Amino acid sequence: MNTHPSRRARATRSVAGRPVLTAVAGAAMLLASGAAMAQQVAETQTVTVTGIRAAIESAISTKKDADTIVEAITSEDLGKLPEPSVADAMARLPGVAAQRNKGSGKAQSISVRGMSPDFNGGLLNGREVASSGNSRGVDFDLYPAELLNSVLVYKTPHAGLMGQGLSSTIDLRTIRPLDSRERQVALNYRDQRTGIDNGVPNGEGSGDRMSFSYVDQFMNRTLGVGIGAVKFTEKGAAQLRVNTWGGWTPTLDYNGEQVGVPGGFGRDIEYSDQEREGLMGVLQWRPSKNFETVLDVFQSKGRSAAFKKGIEGFVGGNSDGHNYRTSPPTLVNATVANGIATSGTIDNFKGVIRNHNEGADDKADAWGLNAKWKLDTWTLTGDIAQSKVTKTSARYETTAGLPGNGNTAQSQGFPATPGATGTVSWTGFDGSNHGDLKFTSSTDFADRSVVQLTDVMGWGGGPNSPQAGYVASPKLSDTIDNLRLSAQHDLSWGPVSRVSLGLNQVNREKRSTTQEGFLVINGGADGFAGVAVPGSSTLVVDGINIATWDPRNSLGSIYQLRPNTYGTVINRNWGVDEDVTTGYAKADMDGELFGFPFSGNFGAQLVRTKQRSSGFVNDAGQCAGTTPDTCTSQSGGKTYSDVLPSLNLSLEVAPDTVARLGLGKTLSRPKMNDMRASIDAPSIVTPTDPGEQSYFAAGGGNPELEPFRATALDISLEKYFGGNKGYVSFAGFYKDIQTYVLTLPQAFDFAPVLAPGAAVPDRGTVGILTRPTNGSGGSIHGFELAVNLPFSMLTPVLDGFGLFVNHSDTSSSITIRPGQLSGLDVGGAFNIPLPGLSRKVTNFKLYYEKHGLQIAVASRTRSDFLGEITDYKDDTAVTFIRGETVVDLQVGYTFPDTSFLKGLSLLFQGNNMTDALFRQYQTDRNNPTDTKRYGKTYLFGANYKF
Repeated sequence: MNTHPSRRARATRSVAGRPVLTAVAGAAMLLASGAAMAQQVAETQTVTVTGIRAAIESAISTKKDADTIVEAITSEDLGKLPEPSVADAMARLPGVAAQRNKGSGKAQSISVRGMSPDFNGGLLNGREVASSGNSRGVDFDLYPAELLNSVLVYKTPHAGLMGQGLSSTIDLRTIRPLDSRERQVALNYRDQRTGIDNGVPNGEGSGDRMSFSYVDQFMNRTLGVGIGAVKFTEKGAAQLRVNTWGGWTPTLDYNGEQVGVPGGFGRDIEYSDQEREGLMGVLQWRPSKNFETVLDVFQSKGRSAAFKKGIEGFVGGNSDGHNYRTSPPTLVNATVANGIATSGTIDNFKGVIRNHNEGADDKADAWGLNAKWKLDTWTLTGDIAQSKVTKTSARYETTAGLPGNGNTAQSQGFPATPGATGTVSWTGFDGSNHGDLKFTSSTDFADRSVVQLTDVMGWGGGPNSPQAGYVASPKLSDTIDNLRLSAQHDLSWGPVSRVSLGLNQVNREKRSTTQEGFLVINGGADGFAGVAVPGSSTLVVDGINIATWDPRNSLGSIYQLRPNTYGTVINRNWGVDEDVTTGYAKADMDGELFGFPFSGNFGAQLVRTKQRSSGFVNDAGQCAGTTPDTCTSQSGGKTYSDVLPSLNLSLEVAPDTVARLGLGKTLSRPKMNDMRASIDAPSIVTPTDPGEQSYFAAGGGNPELEPFRATALDISLEKYFGGNKGYVSFAGFYKDIQTYVLTLPQAFDFAPVLAPGAAVPDRGTVGILTRPTNGSGGSIHGFELAVNLPFSMLTPVLDGFGLFVNHSDTSSSITIRPGQLSGLDVGGAFNIPLPGLSRKVTNFKLYYEKHGLQIAVASRTRSDFLGEITDYKDDTAVTFIRGETVVDLQVGYTFPDTSFLKGLSLLFQGNNMTDALFRQYQTDRNNPTDTKRYGKTYLFGANYKF
């Protein structure tokens, strides 16, 4: 990003009579009315601004001086961003929305201008960073806020910006120690309480957060050192999860009438533990004004664990014939109103007790070395860097309940076992309030003489393939190597003041592997074998008492493992390699246009991409062993090029009033798991019309998948007040997306993947392969309004008070139909919204800061959207998430320099103060399929700086 301090020194001129956009005129006039009094104060005294206002004014200065449309966040002090996390801080910016992590309830992933997190480019100190998921979206949990100095969100690209995203490019920046005026040391400690008022008895958790920051300068301020370290732990926070099994209402016969009943239910109490350690180091050497080199390193290590204990089961819904309950069940003792059994009892209930453990260890390492030489009018830059993320997860699931077969018509011919089922009852059902129901059962699920560890329902396929639990160990690694060489030449050629040329090389390697298997009871002679639940602990889950235990170390003592090489497991083993070479040229401009001062840049990138991917034929019959790596491998790839021109203009149409224009082509690369070379074993489809021929059909990945591509137009009008104290802005954007990746059917010759001797349908080996494809696109457009107002601009009486509010409205014309979006499982014929798009996003922050006292109340609101979560199979699933408003509170006090406690500040933070729920749904927002309640989080701590 280029800044132009000279812009502030230029002579300004009156532009009376020139039009101002209606959307910002009222706010501008309101601020101007208090400008005279504020100016008098500014002329008579110099005030050192710190804390909240210092961070705001620094961010405003960055935004104002930029040649592109950007949003900025800067730290309030050393090691102190203005929010508890990076994602929380970014979610306050115009056009930016955060999705909370389903497990922890914390802001984790970021959507910009209505597009999913995968459409953001992620950078650390200007270099691309690896990701911890199946795709490219940056997991901001890996980057503790205490280790960052600022964040820049580029909403328009320029030719020198690498790793661009279609919606934005987010650059996380660590401190540069020579930019600091003096040595600084900061110590920070916060005590944490989580899950407050979350509705779970004894469900509150605890934790603490500690950080250390050190910045110093040596050798006559030619050598700078910056060090940061952070460690935090969270223990035992609990959440109640209400799962409605899709929230569907099947019908059962009752006295000759078909009445609606609940289909199924799940209730869990989930306990979560988290730990993270982070380290940042910067060494900056500037022996002369003509040479500078910077070495920076970053490391973050985390560990998370979740303990899920609950019960689930079919109520009125039909189950498969190989399951261990008769389907459909019988409805008795029902009260019926308007065709709905408002209360009732159903027989053949097989409740499944869940005692599941999940965990993950992740590690992010990044380093970079940058050197700049200034030779007369030339500046030469070399940069080499690496970013690597590894994540190892484990999922250990166990089931308990009534052993035996309760299905009198079991499809595999096994006889029913007396006492293998019970009953389940409910009250208060209206046909849609599935999440509000309370269930009771005739079975005492806490009685270890009644329930056992067993394959309760035959979900593994029946007695011949028992499943008393499940184990999965997915692993993921992502490595990015960066090399960049560039040259800048200062010149005076009309409006062109500088020309930059450069070459950037990025090599990326991502691998996903998993080993999975079914847990089988040791020595079980048949699929109905069961053993006693160890221990004596119990837990009441939403009114139902269940037996609980810790299944760790039970493999071998209770269970044996039957490896799983079904196609879905093979499908999770893949690799993607990318070599991306980018050459670019950019010209910076500075001058006058139509009599107005302007600055900007224009240029282009030539991007050559060579991609390769590997995978397997998802046919267990073609595997030589019991692990995916013994299956038939597949590979593929493609090479292609893109030209990405860009133009940015900033025009000072009046004193402290900037109009901006951005125009350019951008791209975002597809999800990396969509690029896998895997392909399912084809099945033969026989049409119902006897006149049509049978054919092969299958699904798979696409190693030849190309990026999402778009042409973007952005405009912005920004009015600044009191220098950098406040502003009002209006921005509009339009993105013409030429291609959007959808899951579509296409003709494919299956001959290379068929097993020897495989049957061939009437149409031969050419059939239908459904896989991610570059389909047609559409547009996404919207506007953003923002007001950042210190009340001292209105009257000195309100000095210290301030308001920051922004609102965005985004729409899209892209049409997505059911079945065209991987990971989304909904039926019906309707248009699906763009993933990540909330039509309306509003952020609000009211603060007071004076005489050392800081008080801030903030809220962020987003409307319903289509979000991404990790499902119970470790796959990325797409689901509708209800809109929410999250309210946070911050109160702090910094002791004055005249106090013996100089340098000490105290802080209280309250997050999710209104206890906003996390709610998923399929098609009806009023019928959530999954609800979690996290409660409030309180942090109290101290910061000492010297």
